[in-house]
Amino acid sequence: MNREHTEGLVTRLKISLGRNLHLSLALLSGLFLTLSPPIYADDTALEAEQETRLQTLAAPLYRLEQSIEYHKLDNGLQLRLLPLEHKHSVAIASQFAVGSRNETQGQTGYAHLFEHMLFKGSQNAPGDSYAQTMSSLSGQFNASTFFDQTNYYLNVPSKALQLALFLESDRFIRPDLTLETVTNQQQTVLEEMATTIDNQPYLRPAMELLLQQVQGTPYSHAVIGSRADIQAATPASLLQFHQRFYRPDTMQLTLVGQLPKQSLTWVENYFSTWPAPQHQAQTFSAPKIQRQFVHQEIIDPRGPWPALLLAWHTVGKNHADAAALSLVESYLLQSRTSLLTQQSLTNPQQLLNFSLPLSMRDIGVMNLVMVPRANVSLDALTEQVSAMINQLASEGISEETLTELKRQALNKQLSQLDNDIALATLLSNTLEQDQATPLSGPWQRINAVTVDDIRRVTQTYLQPGMVRLDLLPSWYIRWGKTLLEWLPKSWSDSLEEKAL
Repeated sequence: MNREHTEGLVTRLKISLGRNLHLSLALLSGLFLTLSPPIYADDTALEAEQETRLQTLAAPLYRLEQSIEYHKLDNGLQLRLLPLEHKHSVAIASQFAVGSRNETQGQTGYAHLFEHMLFKGSQNAPGDSYAQTMSSLSGQFNASTFFDQTNYYLNVPSKALQLALFLESDRFIRPDLTLETVTNQQQTVLEEMATTIDNQPYLRPAMELLLQQVQGTPYSHAVIGSRADIQAATPASLLQFHQRFYRPDTMQLTLVGQLPKQSLTWVENYFSTWPAPQHQAQTFSAPKIQRQFVHQEIIDPRGPWPALLLAWHTVGKNHADAAALSLVESYLLQSRTSLLTQQSLTNPQQLLNFSLPLSMRDIGVMNLVMVPRANVSLDALTEQVSAMINQLASEGISEETLTELKRQALNKQLSQLDNDIALATLLSNTLEQDQATPLSGPWQRINAVTVDDIRRVTQTYLQPGMVRLDLLPSWYIRWGKTLLEWLPKSWSDSLEEKAL
């Protein structure tokens, strides 16, 4: 095939791709200060100096943690109060230990649907009263549902705290589930499902394939649920879900900001009469995951360009290896100084890459989406990433690199202290092992990671195998892409620039 024919093919590819390429790439991408070190006589002195610097940097965590007041109501509700006198508002974060993993067959998506319902009326604030009241106070409010928990947060002026606590307690304890509001929110969730999942190339089949890898565990269905289960929900079935899973002994409530002296009294007045159910709260154990290489492909005619999705099953947040794995993920994929980024500075093999790890209580997933250059195959991308993992497993990293990874992790945690909502949400997401040290506990586990830990967890969780999913567009785009891989690099680079 001569160059004129090739350029004609690229012109047809350009028509097929159009602006959808940019939208899909954005969709896939949306699934340091350096000082000259002093010279030391030996490594021990250097390590001691680095440890001192990290502990100095971490000091705000310990100082702020000392200001937290801890309370536990008789019904089991955990409360944290963090007064910040220089503020004029209060952030309120509530987390319930209920998510999609609590759902039974035929009720998938209930946790997310119920989250919507709690903005649509309660006994003393019917209909849209909650949203209207918060808006009148210039309050910020929202919620999110995940596999393990559901989070609610708002930020209101300090003078409105009592009213906000009353409304929070009312909707959590006494939701008003009418047929009209249930029907309305069913439609809202179905539209959300269509917009964010079903109308986007690759997403639905990719999501289902990844969930199949953990079949038989509580994490084997999507948080948003199935269309059939959402449509079948009734006020009675949702009320039963509420009575079973919305309970004070699985709730963590945090107030951060300018707290009036009556704050604790208000919480007790509005929440202490909420009785804990007689039945025990649902518990889970970490599922056993078989780590092996899985390779499958998805063909979607709506896809504008091939892409690669790689995933590794790691561990949950409660696991002893979670801290080391988080540093491994940062080193390999996530930070601006990651190994993948460094390898891509001179001659990148991908148009873009993105990694967003999923960290649940009892299971974790490290993942990577890559969109290849015109002359690079999906096999070549997979080999590049596999080589990175094998290198880390065999050679490890230096103490200096580990210190930098810890510093990056610490800075990320410190950045949450500047945002009241983020800080309140962080405190309400405290793990059982950190009840007395909600801020410093996670950092201490990060700081305890050794270079040997980095090699060991890489060998244990990443080397045994990964899930490789090839995301493929229509045949003529795949054929054209294969042709570009065989062309001289100068040709393919030129044609790629025209196509994009």
